[in-house]
Amino acid sequence: MGESGCGKTTVGRLLLRLIEPTSGSIFFDGTEITKLDRGEMRAVRPRMQMIFQDPESSLDPRMRIGECIAEPFRLGLRGKISRREMREKVLELVDLVGLNPEHVNRFPYQLSGGQNQRVVLARILAVNPEFIVADEPTASLDVSVQAQILRLIMDLKSEFGLTMLFISHDMEVIRHLSDRIAVMEKGKVINTA
Repeated sequence: MGESGCGKTTVGRLLLRLIEPTSGSIFFDGTEITKLDRGEMRAVRPRMQMIFQDPESSLDPRMRIGECIAEPFRLGLRGKISRREMREKVLELVDLVGLNPEHVNRFPYQLSGGQNQRVVLARILAVNPEFIVADEPTASLDVSVQAQILRLIMDLKSEFGLTMLFISHDMEVIRHLSDRIAVMEKGKVINTA
């Protein structure tokens, strides 16, 4: 946690190697991922996912919700899963995150921010990640929807045994969700609890 601009999002992106570090090392499951080449990193990438602040910007506006959720299956299981199986898996994920089956035929602009964040969660769960960076996933949502999404994230974290780095500047949210807390200031961790 920390104030806006202190480097929280940068740390999250670095941990997933969405941006390259200029120095230091990043270990994931005992492997120094900073030394992995593009192909090796591609093999690790599904195990590490990110929930961005603005869910709509991480969804392709030209794709229907069902296609967005199915995309990881198409990319990772090409030729190994039938269309029928893919559709069943998409509908399971839609139900898991609290959406209705009719949402699969809609576009992101036709859904609320909270519904789009549920779509993002469903798409992330499609690849069975072990580690998720949640970068202020409720920042752009109404207060009532924030509580629902936070509860869903905690339920999914528990059900799937996920490790999560939750980024926020909201101390109450951090206190409620976290096992350990790191406070950042000016790009550095200044305190842990």
